[in-house]
Amino acid sequence: MDISKGLPAIQGHRDLHIWITENHKMLPVPEGAYGNFFEEHCYVVLHVPQSLKATQGASSDLHYWVGKEAGAEAQGAAATFVQHLQEERGTLTVLHREAQAHESDCFRSYFRPGIIYRKGGLPSDLKHVETNMFNIQRLLHIKGRKHMSATEVELSWNSFNKGDIFLLDLGKMMIQWNGPKTSISEKARGLALTYSIRDRERGGRAQIGVVDDEVKAPDLMQIMESVLGRRVGSLCAAMPNKDINQLQKANICLYHIYEKGKDLVVLELATPPLTQDLLQEEDFYILDQGGFKIYVWQGRLSSLQERKAAFSRAAGFIQAKGYPTYTNVEVVNDGAESAAFKQLFRIWTEKRSRNRRLSRIDKLIHVKLDVGKLHSQPELAAQLRMVDDGSGKVEVWCMQDLRRQPVDPKHHGQLCAGNCYLVLYTYQRMGHVQYLLYLWQGHQATADEIEALNSNAEELDTMYRGALVQEHVTMGSEPPHFLAIFQGQLVVFQERAGHYGRGKSAPTTRLFHVQGTDSYSTRTVEVPARASSLNSNDIFLLVIAGVCYLWFGKGCNGDQREMARVAVTVISKKNEETVLEGQEPPHFWEALGGRAPYPSNKRLPEEVPSVQPRLFECSSQMGCLVLAEVVFFSQEDLGQYDVMLLDTWQEIFLWLGGAAGAWKKAVAWGQEYLKAHPAGRSLATPIVLVKQGHEPPTFTGWFFTWDPYKWTPDLSNKEVVEGSPGTASLISEITAEVNSFQLARGPGNGRAGAMALQALKGSQDGSGNELIRGPKSGGISSTSASINGALPREQLMHQAAEDLPEGVDPARREFYFSDSDFQGIFGKSKEEFYSMATWRQRQEKKQLGFF
Repeated sequence: MDISKGLPAIQGHRDLHIWITENHKMLPVPEGAYGNFFEEHCYVVLHVPQSLKATQGASSDLHYWVGKEAGAEAQGAAATFVQHLQEERGTLTVLHREAQAHESDCFRSYFRPGIIYRKGGLPSDLKHVETNMFNIQRLLHIKGRKHMSATEVELSWNSFNKGDIFLLDLGKMMIQWNGPKTSISEKARGLALTYSIRDRERGGRAQIGVVDDEVKAPDLMQIMESVLGRRVGSLCAAMPNKDINQLQKANICLYHIYEKGKDLVVLELATPPLTQDLLQEEDFYILDQGGFKIYVWQGRLSSLQERKAAFSRAAGFIQAKGYPTYTNVEVVNDGAESAAFKQLFRIWTEKRSRNRRLSRIDKLIHVKLDVGKLHSQPELAAQLRMVDDGSGKVEVWCMQDLRRQPVDPKHHGQLCAGNCYLVLYTYQRMGHVQYLLYLWQGHQATADEIEALNSNAEELDTMYRGALVQEHVTMGSEPPHFLAIFQGQLVVFQERAGHYGRGKSAPTTRLFHVQGTDSYSTRTVEVPARASSLNSNDIFLLVIAGVCYLWFGKGCNGDQREMARVAVTVISKKNEETVLEGQEPPHFWEALGGRAPYPSNKRLPEEVPSVQPRLFECSSQMGCLVLAEVVFFSQEDLGQYDVMLLDTWQEIFLWLGGAAGAWKKAVAWGQEYLKAHPAGRSLATPIVLVKQGHEPPTFTGWFFTWDPYKWTPDLSNKEVVEGSPGTASLISEITAEVNSFQLARGPGNGRAGAMALQALKGSQDGSGNELIRGPKSGGISSTSASINGALPREQLMHQAAEDLPEGVDPARREFYFSDSDFQGIFGKSKEEFYSMATWRQRQEKKQLGFF
């Protein structure tokens, strides 16, 4: 098999490269056809991340895709090609086996706004997608959540159901029919895919109609019935979703695979929580994620024979387990594991870069922060988890009798383990006021107090018109910025003095542990007043009848001592004495109940897992959390109907789109995600609630680029979903507009459907007539083809709508430029322009003075 034709493309700067099987060969797929897959073929997809953020700890991904009607010869050719590419790329490549309609989230993430499955095989002239082809009749079944797909189905009402979207594609007219059980987000995403098909396959020259309610769209329904016939009987019920929930994905098991004589042994090795040291570099392992996905891990010292047999061994394992043949398989090499694989383990550290990374973060956080750098470099703010240096305005409320009571500024840093607190932080960023609301929960707080904390946070958020970023913080797991706003004076009491009036007397002896070395890491926590609470490497404050003793362990350093002297001012304003370990007076030990052994080993710094941030779309099915991952994500993946979960390991961000209806479930989804995570995550991990348009730099810094003006109100129609209308009312507006078209119908003509279809078919015969919406009326006029792309620029630019040539759509006047004029004005071709998100198209046109 000749593979030389495909390999040179890999040397380019594009992220994605695709090949298709054809006559026992692999041929490159033109970029304009990416996302189209013929079911009789196999495809090979190579993703080589080019951006800096994508390459941090990431490898290339090589996918072997099998169409459901692909023959053995096509599969063999693709498998051989994959083997050659793997040898060419080396071990820094993750291999995936994908089956049609059961692709991994990684594979689906490459194709925005969706995948199109095409019947049969590639035409003999090897044209994947023929732009400007209008002689077509087909029905596409559109389904999915974040990752949409369109499958060609039988042109019949029998193909329809109540829960999905169907696109009747008639060349010049494309009618999207929305099932009555589809959600508004599904409708918007379906429309994005419809626009994408129109722009890629018709060069933008096709009318789109939307049937959201059959009764309100009689003209469109007449066209549909002219093609499909009159529907008899009721529609099929909505098809149940078969999404895998988080509890199912948490059911993982690690197997050691090895040969014993001529037999292949599969030995169950471990169940969660898995540890990285289970993987030995000379061995071969299979990690079964509940039958949902199979990972094959190959040690760097495993044999070449084992590496070549990876897919076949996975197939044998799948068969032995009785899993479906389409079960996704991912093969990872030692040192080039995917982020999804690493996060199945309790903790994962990179052998080569761990020390360098830790020292860099440590160095950054222990110097005086430059606020300007945090504002201009959001990636730095994200890594340090600091929106600024903590010098903004601070307000604190304590939950008492289920209501919030303001705390005197003199006591802002004094918290009680039995209470809950709201801490509102106000700061300036790039000339704008920003708000960050911390919801702090003590270890001893009751369920009623926690509920009151959440309800009072909602009230505050309403007062600030939804502008608050809310971070749920558990005692002992406070993020650096929370500690920084108290400048090292945060003290957590087991009980405050004022609380002892409830039948208790204040103790005369109290012991406090000073944790941390600077204002970004220091908290002082009350601990049991006994000798075993001490540690030789730390500092403790012992209060005896109002006298405070600073006890310095032998292993503490100068930074710790400095911060301890700051913290002691909160606990004792006078009578401070210093005590060195080994020189304690007798009454020191008496107050602690006598001498007792205590730790003297140096505490190792907390291990920072070397993991990539991961983005998921959240939804619920039968009361369980369902996540769809967006791999190599960008801001484009955030839609106004979405609830998205960004896992940075140290924090969980829940991003809420402006039209998201499930925002009250978001925090609960974050908690459920942590509980079900196979790595055994800490339930105290901070959960941050972020709303569209109010994103802090600690969130935006995880994205390669971020446009702060993307969701500004002056965007036309407030379109924030890629290629789709931004509100339900706009969907209705589009539907009503299309319904008003009087396709080839004169006054009093009752045969609208048949004549409309006849006119539609007549426009497909290549005679040069096209259906173009007129600028002043709601009708459609028949105009010479010369108007499409051949008018002089002076007739189109800087002209009022009423002064445009007849037949020109004022909203799409750029379409009528010649190709050369278009390239000169926009700096790109029409195909490139119309493949962009609609809001970005409008932005460019606005900058160029089109409206």
